[in-house]
Amino acid sequence: MESTPKMSRDEFVEQMRKKMEEALGRVADAINEAPPGQIISGSEERVRDVFADLRQQAFETGLQMRLNAAEAAFPPSEGPGHGQDQAE
Repeated sequence: MESTPKMSRDEFVEQMRKKMEEALGRVADAINEAPPGQIISGSEERVRDVFADLRQQAFETGLQMRLNAAEAAFPPSEGPGHGQDQAE
């Protein structure tokens, strides 16, 4: 049984690196902006939302890269007129 083409792990990490760094910066901001004595309760919702967004971006990026790898594995068709000359 043939396997589905896979995306490049290194390319995925490279594409996600900037998004991850931005997310971690937003986490740091949320923690720093939480009121004294309420660091967890004052930041956990923002932190959760940041990681939820990152998770969604990671899945979308990975799925698109996997689809692109699968499409690249198949040669392009030669168009609708291919083979008509041979039939005539």
